[in-house]
Amino acid sequence: ASISPYSREQPIFTTRAHVFQIDPSTKKNWVPASKQAVTVSYFYDSTRNSYRIISVDGAKVIINSTITPNMTFTKTSQKFGQWADSRANTFAEKFQEVKEAAKLARDRSQEKIETSSNHSQESGRETPSSTRASSVNGTDDEKASHGGSAEAHLRSENDKLKIALAQSSSNVKKWETELQSLRESNARLSTALQESAASIEHWKKQFSACKEENDQLRGKIEELEEQCNEINKEKERNAQLSRRLQELETELQDKELELEELRKQGEIIPELMSECESVSEQLQAAEKKNKDLEEKVRTLRTEVEENKHRQTNLKTELKNFLDVLDGKIDELHDFRQGLSKLGVDN
Repeated sequence: ASISPYSREQPIFTTRAHVFQIDPSTKKNWVPASKQAVTVSYFYDSTRNSYRIISVDGAKVIINSTITPNMTFTKTSQKFGQWADSRANTFAEKFQEVKEAAKLARDRSQEKIETSSNHSQESGRETPSSTRASSVNGTDDEKASHGGSAEAHLRSENDKLKIALAQSSSNVKKWETELQSLRESNARLSTALQESAASIEHWKKQFSACKEENDQLRGKIEELEEQCNEINKEKERNAQLSRRLQELETELQDKELELEELRKQGEIIPELMSECESVSEQLQAAEKKNKDLEEKVRTLRTEVEENKHRQTNLKTELKNFLDVLDGKIDELHDFRQGLSKLGVDN
């Protein structure tokens, strides 16, 4: 049987994630394996019935981890998970599913290995027979002429077969190594191609976004041109503010002088406090007097109201008296005039 060197693994799941690897010196800290999120994929090798996790950042292979049934995946947070194998460290989701599939693939692979091993043993048992048959086959004349060297010839042929078998085994290992390198290279190229396609779509979106951003920037430029006029006005305002600032500094100096005066005056506060206590006592006495005066004022107001009421009554009575007096005066005047006429007549 032969294996095509161009057979390739197929991606069964792909995502983007930030990859970290454990620091080999401390065995505690996580070191980022790439500067940005990279494509991480599960691959299935139909030829070997094996599963691998592969991640490539440009020409750098970040993850190349073959999944085995005894591996364990630990989800330490909502977005962070970790696993370990002998060659690579660090992924998430679908791990248990691929792990079970890897277990089934291993069982199938062991069955194939046992079958091929049985065939190899049977073939190995047949080879010496055919070799011996070809080695000892000949005419009676040859046996007679070469009888002494037949055993040495068989040993020589056997040694040659052992050497050829060793070289064949070495070549097989070499071809397997080269085949594995080709598969890994194909996987990297496939991943790079996928990333390139994703990058093209990304740059298309970036171009569209840049175009929209360019239109927005044009609008902003127009706004900035309008704002330039406002800046000139702001400069004038700043000049006015500078003048106002100088005035405020002058006022501040005056206030500092006043503050110094107040500090000096603060030194006589104890005297003022004693005076204040004296004034407080005087104030209390004045308040008491004030209450007495207020009481007197209320009394006087009451008396004034009563006097006003009396004056009003007196005015009314006086007015009535004046009216009566005026009537009497008129009557006396009329009476005088009557008397004057009587005297003239007489």
